[in-house]
Amino acid sequence: MSTPRIAISAPDGDVTYEQLDEAASRVAGALLAGRDDLGGARVAFLVPPSFAYAAVLRGTWRAGGVAVPLAVSHPPAELDYVIRDAEADVVVAAPGYLPALAPLCAAAGVRLITTDAALAAPALTAHPHLGAGRRALIIYTSGTTGRPKGVVTTHAGLGAQVSALVSAWGWTPADRILLVLPLHHVHGLVNGLITALAVGGTCEMLPAFDAGAVWRRLASGDITVFTAVPTIYLRLIAAWEAASPDVQRAWSAGAGRLRLMMSGSAALPVTTLERWRALTGHTLLERYGMTELGMALSNPLDGERRPGSVGAPLPGVEVRLVRESGDVIPDDAEPGELEVRGATVFLEYWRRPEETQVAFREGWFRTGDVAVRDRGAYRLLGRTSVDIIKTGGYKVSALEIEEVLRRHPAVAECAVVGVADAEWGERVSAVVEARPDAPLSLELLQAWAREELAPYKVPRALRIVEALPRNAMGKVVKPELAALLATAEPE
Repeated sequence: MSTPRIAISAPDGDVTYEQLDEAASRVAGALLAGRDDLGGARVAFLVPPSFAYAAVLRGTWRAGGVAVPLAVSHPPAELDYVIRDAEADVVVAAPGYLPALAPLCAAAGVRLITTDAALAAPALTAHPHLGAGRRALIIYTSGTTGRPKGVVTTHAGLGAQVSALVSAWGWTPADRILLVLPLHHVHGLVNGLITALAVGGTCEMLPAFDAGAVWRRLASGDITVFTAVPTIYLRLIAAWEAASPDVQRAWSAGAGRLRLMMSGSAALPVTTLERWRALTGHTLLERYGMTELGMALSNPLDGERRPGSVGAPLPGVEVRLVRESGDVIPDDAEPGELEVRGATVFLEYWRRPEETQVAFREGWFRTGDVAVRDRGAYRLLGRTSVDIIKTGGYKVSALEIEEVLRRHPAVAECAVVGVADAEWGERVSAVVEARPDAPLSLELLQAWAREELAPYKVPRALRIVEALPRNAMGKVVKPELAALLATAEPE
């Protein structure tokens, strides 16, 4: 008799696929409350990474609902916005979040149930039919340039995203992913949890990120896949450097046995990629995606992974580069806006038909990211809104300048933004986070930058700060940084 496969390994226990299936049926029964089909009603849920999270997600779909994951890091005002904007029919919450959600749900007239109650409900015996075109998921954008928008993906679109990842990254039932990412974004939810469960693998969740705990699990020999954001890799590198030589050797040897390690959600500094390769032997697989389309580009599972490149289109995905005029760029070397078409692309922005229409050009989704093609692979130059700076008649890539600044031995991290300027149009401004063990003066940094950054249009303002503003994924929030710099005199 075969050993039951573990679906979820989490703080609330190890759960088999059979147990997860039963739990999802119980959640579906609780959500339906005597109805035959939720008919696309939105189910918002605030549940930490756990077996209960997976049960609520699957139970929502089993009942015919649309899953709307809420961020455990968000304050009540942001939770209230999503619940109301999604027009949630019901909210499911882990018991610890009831004090925050109860008054919000009461004010909005939304039914609120706990995960404990949902998991204790009688199991559903007959499930509604889910057509491929039905809405499955609404994930809200970060809202850095406006109010967050609900990105709607159908069951067919979600299936296409998972299929592309399984094909490109070689997922099998033998895989066990260590998941330390938030589950209200595509990276953790789709690339991690949903894909692992789709192939019959195991998703192991940690209660919170702890560099030592992550290293111990990576070195255990149990984990085959790991994916994270650049900030996490930087913290893991710092923990490795602070460990004893014996521990360093054990961690490096164990991590080297993983099948696949990936990085995404933000540009991976080349210095981080090279340092991680030196520690583990892994060249991190970089890829490119968005909430609106899942993953679109990826470096190869087998073959050359070029530093700074996000690779080639995934199976079933078409991409093109266009000029501001909309003309398609036929050749390499000329940058343009990246546009994407395929079954993975989202259906609509929830209740925003005008914004949905503007987001597409002739059936192609306009990502707002500028890239350049080189021998079939793509390299990102940044977002048109924050990373492409128009200064003195030139277009400058903030990401390219950041890569140069990170070469300075005393620079831990940096961000480059454009600030409105009467003379230059936009002033190229760089903010540097210094390493705690390496003193850095503004005068020396400016002298170094003038020489190293001459080909990139040297920044006209440089600052040194203790810490850069970051979001829940560890990504620097550039609009917030630009707003702060706009109110200060350049140094």
